[in-house]
Amino acid sequence: MKLSLKALSMLSALALLSACNSTSTGDNNGTGHGGRYSKDGYGNSTGELARGVPDRIFFDYDSSVVNSEGEATLQKQATYLRGKPGLDITVEGHCDERGTREYNLALGERRASAAKNYLVSLGVPADRIQTISYGKERPAVTGDDESAWSQNRRAVTVTSSGQ
Repeated sequence: MKLSLKALSMLSALALLSACNSTSTGDNNGTGHGGRYSKDGYGNSTGELARGVPDRIFFDYDSSVVNSEGEATLQKQATYLRGKPGLDITVEGHCDERGTREYNLALGERRASAAKNYLVSLGVPADRIQTISYGKERPAVTGDDESAWSQNRRAVTVTSSGQ
């Protein structure tokens, strides 16, 4: 059976599109939240601040309280950052899709500030840490269920140089 050139081209294009659409969301960060270790679609690397140092903490619904798991992660980040005195960071606050844009921007700011304040309490100079809120505008995971929402309620620490 011969395939026409047109049919072969269409099959090749379909195969290429299918390959580009696949993603990996394995639980590689030890948080139980299925974090990714790649690019997040916005140019930021995700997963680790440095080898063995997770770059994100997660929050309960409608909360900006750093839980014990988040404290452990921030302690690792503080240890790393104290050893890199020339490295500045930005803490990004994120929310799930529920709530208004304005509410989530404010909640994202509270989350970023909570992470920053905890890092400062551990000896990281405040002038090395910027904060920004993206609210619900940059989800890590798409979906309309608790599994997706729990991964989007986060604060992510990124180096200012985007490393």
